[in-house]
Order: sequence, then structure tokens, then C-alpha cells
Amino acid sequence: QEVQILMYTSVAKYAATGIATTYLHIVEPKPMPGGQVVVNANAMKTGLSADGKIALYGLYFDTGKTEIKAESKAQLEEMAKLLRAQPGAKFFIVGHTDNVGNFEANQTLSLQRSQAVVSALAAPPYSIDVKRLSAKGAANIMPVSSNSDEAGRALNRRVELVAR
Repeated sequence: QEVQILMYTSVAKYAATGIATTYLHIVEPKPMPGGQVVVNANAMKTGLSADGKIALYGLYFDTGKTEIKAESKAQLEEMAKLLRAQPGAKFFIVGHTDNVGNFEANQTLSLQRSQAVVSALAAPPYSIDVKRLSAKGAANIMPVSSNSDEAGRALNRRVELVAR
């Protein structure tokens, strides 16, 4: 793990006093806490009205896995709230990946993740009519950022709600 240290030493304006000041700053990078990026029902409605789609970064999966993590509950609740408020609307649930790994594996992964979201929304406690939702996988063919660094890849790993 990389640690960054900044040390700055300064001698007082009048060196004859012999006073020196030292400032030491140590920075240890830590992962950001998860489970904090949830798009609420109102924001989803606004995004859908403006763009016909909304990226959802509050749905979490382990790397290479398709099971929705428990930290996704708040996002699923907001999605269900939106779906209940628009009972006649139909949506695509589209999974996206970054460009790590081969395309075929990413295509399968993105589709299976979107299917997991549809299944979660169709099951209790949400009980959304599955006929309103269609799972699709887009792998890494529609990035929203560069895949050249982790920040860009993180933005590309997403699920989108798209109006049909």
C-alpha cells in the first residue's frame, strides 16, 4: 500500500531565536465506503424524462459475479417506488461492464446481472410485473468514460434503466 508523506520545515524569520517549525502530513489511501450512490425515484423520473435512461450506480455485484449484493437494497427500493408510480411504463434493464476481460464473457456477465435485477424487482417485497421489464446486456460497447483508469472503468460498470 502506498503512503505519501509531506514534511515541511521552516526556520523562524529571525534565525537567532533558534525556533524551527515542522509540519508533517501523512496520507494513507483507503477505499471509499460503498453503498452510498443511490439514485432516488424522483431523480430517476427526471433522468428518464430528460434522456430516456438513467445510470444506476447503487446496484452492487462482486467482480465477475451476478448475484446482487445486500448493499443494493436501497437502490432496488427506489426503483420499485418509481415503477409503482408509473404502472403502465415498460423498461429495459441494461447491464454494462468495463473492458477488462474478453468481450464474450463481459456480454454474458452484463446480461446475467441485468436478469438478476429484473428477478429481484419481480420477487417480493417489490413484486413488480416481470412483463414490464426486459433484461439486456451491453458488455463494454457503450462506455460513458475511458477504460484507461480505474475511475473510468468504475463509471462504465453500471446498470441502466431505459424507457421502452
